[in-house]
Formats: sequence, C-alpha cells, structure tokens
Amino acid sequence: MKIIFLTLFPEIFPAFLNFSILKRAQEKGLIEFEVVNLRDFGLGVHKNVDDRPYGGGAGMVLKADVLSSAVSKIKTRNTRIVLTSASGTPYIQKTARILSGDKDLIIICGHYEGIDERFIEKYVDMEISIGDYVLTGGELPALVIADSITRLLPGVLKKPEASENESFSDPSLLTPHSSLLLEYPHYTRPEEFEGINVPEVLLSGNHKEIELWRKQKSLEKTKKIRPDLLGLKRV
Repeated sequence: MKIIFLTLFPEIFPAFLNFSILKRAQEKGLIEFEVVNLRDFGLGVHKNVDDRPYGGGAGMVLKADVLSSAVSKIKTRNTRIVLTSASGTPYIQKTARILSGDKDLIIICGHYEGIDERFIEKYVDMEISIGDYVLTGGELPALVIADSITRLLPGVLKKPEASENESFSDPSLLTPHSSLLLEYPHYTRPEEFEGINVPEVLLSGNHKEIELWRKQKSLEKTKKIRPDLLGLKRV
C-alpha cells in the first residue's frame, strides 16, 4: 500500500513516519509513504496556493486549480482521495479498516480557512474529521489516519490478533445498540502496586473465565466513559 500526503508543511512528516511500527512496516515493504509539497504546484512567481474567499470573511481558501494540478500529477487509477477537515465525517475504526484495504491513498492536509468546495465535489472521495475540535492544519489528522491504517495491514504487527482485541474492534462485545466498545483494563507485574492487587481472575490461568471477565470489564468501562456508544445518555 502507498499513502501520499499532500501538504504545505512537508517538514512535519519525517520524524513521525520513521519510528516504531511505521518504520518497520516500511522496512518490510508493507507500506510506502510519500510527502508531496503542495507549494510545488503553486501559481506565479510566489507559488500562490490560496486566495480570499468569495463573499468575504476571514482567512484564505486553498485554490481548486492548484489542488487539481497536484492530484492529477500523483493520482493513479486505484487511488482514493481523502481530505482532513473539521467538517468531515467522524473517523472511526471501521473507516480505518476500509482504508487499509486500498492500494493507494492520497491524504490532502487541509489548511487555512478551508478548500474550494468545487475541488471537494469533483475529486475528494472521503472527508474525514478526527474529532469535534479545530486544529491549525490537517497534518496531524493525516498522520493519525496513516498510523491507524498501517497497523491493520497484514504482517505489520507481530501478533495480528493484537488489533482485534483493541477498543472499537471486537464484534463479540457488541450489543444491539452499540457498534464500538472500549478495550478492557490491562495489568502487568508487580502483582501489587501501592496497595492495589491484580484481579485474581487474571492470575488463575482459566482462559474462559478471563475472557468473560474482559468482556464484562469492557462493557463496564464503555458504560462509564463512553455511554453514548451503548446508546445511553451521558450523566
């Protein structure tokens, strides 16, 4: 799989993309990253990529013609185009799994006041938000998306089942009103820490009881922290 980042700030990416799981995935040939500077496709002597919004208002808007020139240069037949945007569809694990099945992906990092809507309508396949808040630019969301996709690719994690038991991933934990659940609590040595002991069931060696305990704790944690995932109202 190949992920291309289209950004005005390419210097943000190298440090993040070259460590831990992302670095190992590249070394194994399981994924390829490319960072493209949108400014290279800018217009005129000053390489302009934005302009004032029609109708007035604060900020600048990224130009549709500049973006289309860049995308036309780097897009292949099988490329899905994603735009990071505060007004996009909320990003969830299900979306990460869908994107992990793609061959090529371009992630456009939104910036300034926004992007010309005509470009979005014609070129963008998916507009994604990683949360109900506003960031300076789309570079951090793009890296979040890339990280979540990479770890789902076959062969990336040493233990493939690791991604199946994480928050929002285990279908066996679902109720009729939920689609996502939080992961159960984890413990490691020492067995006692500041007066708190590891739950006895985890020391029992009874895998059936441990599995039941984990499912119960997952439901309890979700109800306490994210009741909305269970169709419940927050207190």
